[in-house]
Amino acid sequence: MEELHELTLQRRRKVNKMWEEGINPYPNDFTPRHTSADLLAAYGETTEIPENAESFVVAGRIMARRSFGKAAFIQLQDRKGRMQLYVKKDVVGEECFALFESFDLGDIVGAEGWPFRTKTGELSLHVTAIRLLTKSFQPLPEKFHGLTDVETRYRQRYVDLIVNPESRDVFLKRSRIITLIRDFMVKNDFLEVETPMMQQIPGGATARPFTTHHNALDMDLYLRIAPELYLKRLVVGGFDRVFEINRNFRNEGISIRHNPEFTMMEFYRAYATYEDLITYTEELLCHVAQELLGSLEFTCQGEAITFQRPWKRLTVKEAVVAYGDIDRKSLEDRDLLYAYAQKIGLGLPESISYGRLLMEVFEEVAETKLIQPTFITAYPTEVSPLSRKNDNDPEIVDRFELYIAGRELANAFSELNDPVDQKERFLAQVALKNKGDEEAHYMDEDYIRALEYGMPPTAGEGIGIDRLVMLLTDSPSIRDVILFPQLRKEK
Repeated sequence: MEELHELTLQRRRKVNKMWEEGINPYPNDFTPRHTSADLLAAYGETTEIPENAESFVVAGRIMARRSFGKAAFIQLQDRKGRMQLYVKKDVVGEECFALFESFDLGDIVGAEGWPFRTKTGELSLHVTAIRLLTKSFQPLPEKFHGLTDVETRYRQRYVDLIVNPESRDVFLKRSRIITLIRDFMVKNDFLEVETPMMQQIPGGATARPFTTHHNALDMDLYLRIAPELYLKRLVVGGFDRVFEINRNFRNEGISIRHNPEFTMMEFYRAYATYEDLITYTEELLCHVAQELLGSLEFTCQGEAITFQRPWKRLTVKEAVVAYGDIDRKSLEDRDLLYAYAQKIGLGLPESISYGRLLMEVFEEVAETKLIQPTFITAYPTEVSPLSRKNDNDPEIVDRFELYIAGRELANAFSELNDPVDQKERFLAQVALKNKGDEEAHYMDEDYIRALEYGMPPTAGEGIGIDRLVMLLTDSPSIRDVILFPQLRKEK
């Protein structure tokens, strides 16, 4: 640390000297006209570069440097990649080269030069002019070790992005994934909308919300846990196909799969069922994978994943029987199921209902084993307060969750549009909340009123963008795909 402090002081002294000599180390009058990608596109495949080749004007950060007395090679990194620059004293001039000698790794510079190939054949720019645009006080991490400490990478994402190309690639792919999703939705006649992030009543999911207070209105507000109830209000209003790529907030624990602030794409389609959305989800995610990766086959954390259709389908009970040590007959008996839950180490209260008990067992024995894309269906009604009951069995709802690589990626169902049934389920949720369940739904009278105006038969779905990015970039933690994940205070 003492050595780093001294390096920082040396750089500060260089800046002070520049100011004394009338040189601004932070000018704002240089505009690059080209990128490293432009140079590569123009001459990357050319072995012989013409003598009258156009001059390139570039800017970026110095990532490496090799000096040879009166000349030096530097590696410049811009938003598109890296390129090599050759700076020679008798070309740029003695005064410019003297200033160039004081440049450090991490400094941001602007340069102009003509393209050529070195003796080893590397495409480079022969610099005719170079100047400092921003002086870096902090030295970059050591070349061969880089920024490897995971927590430091998350806290200092700016450094991580500078020195770790693989981290930059993850976030470039994240942006591409969102663009592909948005384009697919629009091409299928969905309207992109925005709904409130601060809500008087949090709804649309079973989760504990963050609370804030609006001073002017003197009332508590909640950061949304989901946009669902507002999007369905829009379906009532006649927007038959809507979607929102949205930020949600849930006051829950932090793990490799959970961040209290996360991104989802939620959409609703009138005159459709959850089975229609199974097909649509396959089409959407196959489109994204093919466009991003060029294949429907890829690897995630050592597991070979295939998106070849059709994807597997199992009911909750079928999954428990397939992956747990319990037969279907015992599964149907609440007492035997409870005994099994105790056997596998689930410390659940004896009063737990059958539906909640079943889901606890499913999550324990089956969830992490669902590696290939699998739609899990036939969820208990009591754990699905916004879903439409199945016509043949009112104990279950018309719902699916999609699991890939052992993680839930999407949740969808045919929407409950019966205002009487919806109100009864809200009241049941209120009763649970009064008993201490902080994740139970609130009563939303306005949403009931909206349903009373009539919502057409509708199916809706939420897809976890962060988890999708984890899957398609082979990232082990949600923190690897969120630019600035939530962390404990720095000590």
